[in-house]
Amino acid sequence: MVVKRTTLNVAVLGCGPISQYGHFEACRRARNARLYAICDVAEDLLNRMAEIHQPVQTYNDYDKMLADPEVEAVIIGIADQFHVEAAHKAIEAGKHVLVEKPLGVTVEECEELQRKARHSGCIVQIGNMKRFDPGIAYAKQFIDQEMGEMLALKAWYCDSTYRYTVTENVQPMVQLSPNALRPEGNPKLDKLRYYMLTHGSHLVDTARFLGGEINSVTAWNTQKFGAYNWFVTVQYASGAIGHLDLTVAVRMDWHEGFQIYGEHGSVIGKTYNPWLFKSSDVEVFSSRDGCYHRPLGEDAHFFKLQVEAFANTILEQAPMRGANLEDGVAAMRAMVAIARSVESGDTVKLADVTGGV
Repeated sequence: MVVKRTTLNVAVLGCGPISQYGHFEACRRARNARLYAICDVAEDLLNRMAEIHQPVQTYNDYDKMLADPEVEAVIIGIADQFHVEAAHKAIEAGKHVLVEKPLGVTVEECEELQRKARHSGCIVQIGNMKRFDPGIAYAKQFIDQEMGEMLALKAWYCDSTYRYTVTENVQPMVQLSPNALRPEGNPKLDKLRYYMLTHGSHLVDTARFLGGEINSVTAWNTQKFGAYNWFVTVQYASGAIGHLDLTVAVRMDWHEGFQIYGEHGSVIGKTYNPWLFKSSDVEVFSSRDGCYHRPLGEDAHFFKLQVEAFANTILEQAPMRGANLEDGVAAMRAMVAIARSVESGDTVKLADVTGGV
């Protein structure tokens, strides 16, 4: 008799902030996964994280971790510039992959990874954890099952000047190391690129998740008093239109959400700072019953829910609920198209773009 496996052995690459804030705890909390191994080149940081999170194995060499037959899947939680190379290695080793967003930093490297993974038999999921916000998931269900044709979608992602005051009180106290592996130069110095990859990747994925495929964008960028703003007009493949607002940082509380107008109803959503692990407040109006509906979304540990869905796809062959490689490539194309439109002042088709932000 074949015993059905119920727990996935997950290894986390990178002991930096995103793993400390999200991935380690997610693997420990997940009902169908366990934190089997962690890896980082900085041995001091690796040892501190091992003391806290108690993985079965620790590695300071990624190749050695991938050679461990007990490792079934890898979460890649390192700098954006290293995502694709690390994912390539994992796939070559026959490991399933959950790679942090954005998938990469250029269209070409993302598409090459997509081609490589296509016939590998490995599951590759992108870490767009907002898809596991119960409020956003409820909005998606209404859009797909009841709303009918979409007329328009407005979405905004506005980081706050007070964000760190809030997050320093709710996130774990991050541990750093002078021995950590970092990209060449300082990617954070190029604010247009850094903010788009870090924050714009969330906004674009939410817009695509709720609105569908994007054909083209027309974008503007304004910079004043240290703040950066992008306004983006979106043309969807469905014929719907959209407006996206990415602002870093607004002089107010965290400001994120969406409004959607459809044939048989509408959706309004307010999304909170993700580190509060609070479901979006979503209100749906259905013209079929003439009523407003609001889900509670009591379990909103997005990172845990993301790992559980990833494990379900691998262990149970369940449909992927998270973003797949196609989504990752499309999000990269959307971000590059926004950057090209800002530079040229023209409408840019996603299908025409190359390179990076």
